Amino acid sequence: MSTIVIAQKATALPYAPIVLAAALNNPAVVKVEYKNVPTLAEHNNATVALSANGTTLTNISSILRYIVRSHKNTLYGSDPSSTSLIDDFVDKSQDIVNSADFKTLNVIFQQLNHHLTLRSYFVGYKVSVADIALWGALKANAIFARQLKTGKDLGVYLARWFNHISAQAFVEVALADIAKANESTKVAKADQGSFDINLVDAEMGKVVTRFPPEPSGYLHIGHAKAALLNKYFADQYKGRLIVRFDDTNPTKEKLEYEHAIKEDLLLIGIDSSVVTYTSDYFDKIYEYALRLIKDGKAYCDTTAQEQMRAERMDGIASQCRDLSVDENLRRFEEMKNATEFGLTCCLRAKISVDNPNKALRDPVIYRCNLLPHARTGNKWKMYPLYDLACPIVDSLEGVTHALRTDEYHDRNPQYQWFLDNLGLRQVHIWEYSRLNFVYTLLSKRKLTWFVDNGRVSGWDDPRFPTIRGIRRRGLTMEALKTYILMQGASTNYITLEWDKLWAVNRKQIDPIAPRHTAIESQNKVKVTVAGADAYNLKEVPRHKKNEALGNKKTAYGPTVWMDQADCKELEVNEEVTLMDWGNAFIRSIEKNGEGIVTGIQAELHLEGDFKKTKKKLTWLADGPEVTKVELMDYDYLITKKKLEEDDNLTDLLTPVTEFKTEAIADGNVVELNHGDIIQFERKGYYIVDAVATSNTPARLILIPDGKVASMASKAGVNNK
Repeated sequence: MSTIVIAQKATALPYAPIVLAAALNNPAVVKVEYKNVPTLAEHNNATVALSANGTTLTNISSILRYIVRSHKNTLYGSDPSSTSLIDDFVDKSQDIVNSADFKTLNVIFQQLNHHLTLRSYFVGYKVSVADIALWGALKANAIFARQLKTGKDLGVYLARWFNHISAQAFVEVALADIAKANESTKVAKADQGSFDINLVDAEMGKVVTRFPPEPSGYLHIGHAKAALLNKYFADQYKGRLIVRFDDTNPTKEKLEYEHAIKEDLLLIGIDSSVVTYTSDYFDKIYEYALRLIKDGKAYCDTTAQEQMRAERMDGIASQCRDLSVDENLRRFEEMKNATEFGLTCCLRAKISVDNPNKALRDPVIYRCNLLPHARTGNKWKMYPLYDLACPIVDSLEGVTHALRTDEYHDRNPQYQWFLDNLGLRQVHIWEYSRLNFVYTLLSKRKLTWFVDNGRVSGWDDPRFPTIRGIRRRGLTMEALKTYILMQGASTNYITLEWDKLWAVNRKQIDPIAPRHTAIESQNKVKVTVAGADAYNLKEVPRHKKNEALGNKKTAYGPTVWMDQADCKELEVNEEVTLMDWGNAFIRSIEKNGEGIVTGIQAELHLEGDFKKTKKKLTWLADGPEVTKVELMDYDYLITKKKLEEDDNLTDLLTPVTEFKTEAIADGNVVELNHGDIIQFERKGYYIVDAVATSNTPARLILIPDGKVASMASKAGVNNK
């Protein structure tokens, strides 16, 4: 995929690449991003930059050529001769961009006008990239704009052509996108943040951030925010991001989680081919722990866990707090050797007994664990806790800025205490708000409960907020990245609705989702259509607004199937539109004693005006092309918008969270692959969860679209 970045405050806006992207109408091929700046400082103050496959281009002509040569389209001529001529005009457009001299430009305008004397387009009989390049250059040119307005010295043919191109649908789309981008910089969204912050002591080329996941579970959407924010600031300052596995707990960690995390990071654009591990520093951390003991700043405690918790809560000193340095060193050695006595000990930092901030009340920093470690085997029988390991490794690895969620706020002074008391290089902490969504659990412990108790199918369940879960539900990783970067580095604590995330996703998938038809099997209605030809197949576009998606086969015939819900709303002699076919009159409606429609007689009226009908209906011709499908939908796992600390999870479980609808669909569906995203017209967007086999139908999952109806809790209770 190619990404075009536009400096939207540029004096001469680079219109042509934006218009070309709109003409291709495929965000999966080329995407446009806007920056609210006059020039792109990171690209030698250019006004436009294209990045693709490690290549960066900043010349408009080069960008246009790269795109049309890299992706299948009809904009670059049908033969070498026309392609060569197109290249000449693209070069001419660059002359317009580069010139501000009236006489030079006037000569170019006259040449262009003369060329158009008997032509509607510069090359051939339809729009090409030559037209797009020249239109973009002229649109941004102040001298041309003035002459077009006054009608002087321009030439009737050039003015006619310019207005004709301006009226093209894809040009209007491009201009609307530009206007929308400009508007979005003026209007701040209630739940969107900003990156307009100053990182303390941040120097270009020297900023180092880190993302330190624990390999004890799958990444969820909150982790995605952490990873992408760290990457954003590393990129912004031309620094680097360290991906580090915090592997300090052999009880919870598994190699499968490490592999899964790497895969998920790659999906959101973060390279984790080179990673570090906290376990790389176990020897160093051990030495620093010894230093704390020798300095009288740590002690080995044998207090039982429950009693220790109570003493910390009440500000009571442990009976072991004032042990001698020698005794603490002896005990720490016993911990290291996992002796019977050593296993009763833990190491605590000697910070405070009764500090109002309970995170500073002598936190535990080492515990014994006899399980073998995935990387160090049986070398260690005790392991540092995150609170000790994190500041040490951050400092040793050269991290300059540690981004931490606000849930760590009380532990930040603790982080600083270790840096100060161990004489470590300082690391700046930047706090940002955790990502919280309504009806959503991000706690690893609670998510594990759902997996262990069979409430979900696994960590990739479509109801889960894991990256794998939301991806399986149909969220594109591009939409996820866009949404998270929309949030910025805000420190405001808010619980977000899911609607905006899915709305961003809808905007991404709508232009590239092929259109298909599905009819619910239950009580589907057979409609006899008088005037229809015998059963036949025709090729029609998969997407009326995106020719690049190709064609599909649509069946027509004298008998079709329609949804019961649609048929119940019909009236005798009503004129309706059968989508992708034409109008028809409803001549008779048959119902059983329960009011269920059992049959309909209709009559084609292809001369009818579809603009005058109120009902546009989907249908499927009865024939061999029809195939069975399963349509899945899901509800939130819990019935309360926001869980409180004292809430009992089992009291708030949604009774039914999975819904299956059997349906029939057009035969093109059998050609779909796993992960393909489509739209069943008038039903919604779907992602293929399982392809059809000889024994089982294809299974597709409904993708939320961000609209109120799709985001509401189906349980409809306890929406506090």
